[in-house]
Amino acid sequence: MKQTTLCYLEKDGAYLMLHRTKKKNDENQGKWIGVGGKLEEGESPEECARREIQEETGLFAQRLEFRGVITFVSDEWDAEVMYLFTSKEFSGELKECDEGELAWIPIDQVERLPSWEGDRIFLEEMRKRKDFFSLKLVYQGEVLQSAVLWEDGLEKKIK
Repeated sequence: MKQTTLCYLEKDGAYLMLHRTKKKNDENQGKWIGVGGKLEEGESPEECARREIQEETGLFAQRLEFRGVITFVSDEWDAEVMYLFTSKEFSGELKECDEGELAWIPIDQVERLPSWEGDRIFLEEMRKRKDFFSLKLVYQGEVLQSAVLWEDGLEKKIK
């Protein structure tokens, strides 16, 4: 199962979002997501998140908040476990990204951007809670078939 990270850098009530427009054969083509990528051999999720943030944005995250684990199941893409982070403490100069355009988007407007339906679910969970959560998203093509949140050790079907 593929392992990835995704991080939402936050500043002045906005998330740094990546509009995925430049990569060929990109499962996220045309969508807005946070920054992140695949874990490399021997890398922890935190190390991967820091590396990917620096590679994609030029910024260095001093502090990462581990927010959740998202499991993706799809009939078109490999199964994936994604480690979800946020960061409010980072430094450096924002640079151009070779995977798309970076933009600071007010948090209350992020849900209006073209993105995966499941992303809207975990972004909402991040907004309303401070604790760690686990979410399983099952897709058929680009259509979300089911979403199950694990909360206080219990399964809660969202969709």
